[in-house]
Amino acid sequence: MRAHFCWMVLLTLPLAAFAHVGSPDVYFEGNAGPYHLLVTIRPPAVVPGVAQIQVRSLSGELNGIEIRPLTMQGPGASLAPRPDAMRLATDDPQLYTGNLWIMLRGSWKVQLQVEGKQGKGELAVPVAAVSMTAARMGRGTGALLGGFGLLLAIALVSIVRAANGQAQLEPRQSLTPSLKRRAYIGMSVGAVVILMLLVLGDLWWGLEASANSKMVYRVPHLAASLQPSGRLLVRLENPNSASADPEARDSWAQAIEMSDLVPDHGHLMHLFLISMPEMKSFWHLHPDQTSELEFAANLPALPRGHYQLYADIVHNTGFPETQMGAIDLPALARQALTGDDSGGAVLASSDKVAQLSDGYRMVWEPTPAPLRAQQAIILRFRVEDEDGKPAANLKNYMGMAGHAVFVSDDGKVFAHVHPEGSVSMAALAIAQSAGDASGKMNAMDHGPMSAEVSFPYGFPHPGNYHLFVQVKRAGHVETGEFVAHVGE
Repeated sequence: MRAHFCWMVLLTLPLAAFAHVGSPDVYFEGNAGPYHLLVTIRPPAVVPGVAQIQVRSLSGELNGIEIRPLTMQGPGASLAPRPDAMRLATDDPQLYTGNLWIMLRGSWKVQLQVEGKQGKGELAVPVAAVSMTAARMGRGTGALLGGFGLLLAIALVSIVRAANGQAQLEPRQSLTPSLKRRAYIGMSVGAVVILMLLVLGDLWWGLEASANSKMVYRVPHLAASLQPSGRLLVRLENPNSASADPEARDSWAQAIEMSDLVPDHGHLMHLFLISMPEMKSFWHLHPDQTSELEFAANLPALPRGHYQLYADIVHNTGFPETQMGAIDLPALARQALTGDDSGGAVLASSDKVAQLSDGYRMVWEPTPAPLRAQQAIILRFRVEDEDGKPAANLKNYMGMAGHAVFVSDDGKVFAHVHPEGSVSMAALAIAQSAGDASGKMNAMDHGPMSAEVSFPYGFPHPGNYHLFVQVKRAGHVETGEFVAHVGE
């Protein structure tokens, strides 16, 4: 008999790779009216489940914050539940904490209502919620629970026997042959009934586990090949479509289809190629869609090697996905980069200063404390000219002050981050335009450019990471590479 019959709450655990590979938490820096906030959202391990939320005020003390969950689209986008009040941390007057129930798999937003001395403000932060795997109970725990279950079954049989025998007697009376026979009959019937209940319960649990496994998010894998023309062809996979798993559709807030992609920074796909394991060659490309599932990109001159591929896409529900793949490429001498495509064939990593072209450099400004896993922090980078002065010729790159990609040494963590944070900008635009996918998803103008660009983020695990920071200077995109060690 399977002992996990009693442990429904441990059915699923997340392996979040839907929006970022191995980096499930949401980090966002933005304004709720006059209040500047740093928001951290940790999606639930199980859906339905509880999301943990932290909000740090970066612009003074607040009177209070209320939060509530809304689906990005559908009835749940307008039928708002009663908001929950966040709690002020006892040891930090700028930090608020709270929890929210996420009831369906899919694309959600956390709506914050802030109140302070300057009045009220509101902010919506998108978050994707899925369960990625069905966990199985350990053998030791299963054996322990199975033993307890067996003791309970034996105790129940004994109670039934006593109820039909000893319980029928007056004090100091002995069992008569008829009572003995009745007690054994009752015990036999009770044992059969208890056995049937255990068998039926185990069968029910098996059906529930099977149904749940169909609702688990399956990580898409990107298929890539080099065409005779020299173009890189990538094909998306969609194991989570309604047609592939119709029984699971009702468990999603929105269906996932590949015919509903929306542009993010003007492109349906952001494709990243990173040479492994040395990570010296980094490319940020934007393939053309050739069919519903296929995209093709012109490759620049790049060195021979094994490349890890990460393809960022966003659905019109605001649900982001990162599909992973790999390919071995020969040394290529192709056409120069065009449009928004960027990268470098041979980058030199540094822990403090990355050299750019024309004597310029990118400086990683010191963090206030050593980097720690799952700790929200704002990473700041400054671009200087050959004289060490702040660069004055920076421009927006695809509507942003900069783009950053954070990758762990083993490639199992990948995050495409913007100055607003780790959320997709298309999802953010949908969240802030009441679910309208045709909203301002490409109008992310940050105004006058400064020589500094910053990215809010929290590294998910201890270890070593490579940081690729991209800015646009003098009409072309510069890429600085840094290495970081993250402690526990």
